[in-house]
Amino acid sequence: MAGILSDARTLETVEKEPHAFPGPMRAELMGWLDSVTNAADDETAATMRRFGFPPEDYLPFVEICQARPQLFHAVSAFLDDPDTDVRAAAISACIPLLDDPRLIHHRNSLAPLLRDVLAVNALWQYRERAVDALERWGQDTTGLEVRRERYATPGSRPRAETMDAGTETHL
Repeated sequence: MAGILSDARTLETVEKEPHAFPGPMRAELMGWLDSVTNAADDETAATMRRFGFPPEDYLPFVEICQARPQLFHAVSAFLDDPDTDVRAAAISACIPLLDDPRLIHHRNSLAPLLRDVLAVNALWQYRERAVDALERWGQDTTGLEVRRERYATPGSRPRAETMDAGTETHL
């Protein structure tokens, strides 16, 4: 997947759900890589161990961890992309990759991008991700805050809320 990111066809728009993350196919692909590598980050490994499932016993987890440098190389090529949606997706996708001991030294150079691009993004999910990563990395987060929208996740729908004695209304 990372190998096709530079293909010009990934700049084409794709049909999306109403509350999906914005941007062309390239941003969508980076979002997918982000979710896959996020499932193999340090926090996930710690959770797996806490529940008695050593991550090193799961080949997909191990393979994702081994591929982090190659994935970082592919994704980081778009950190200064002129398309703001691609740039934000690339910055976000780099975060879980930098748990790798071979890449951890890139955190200091990525921190300003987290602060200046992701932490001020229109999407609260990116803002939250930036603040969380900066805090985990021991960076200053003064002045950064995350305000979640009422319906917090892309694609989520307003939930029915009970008003009076069993009356339901959709907001």
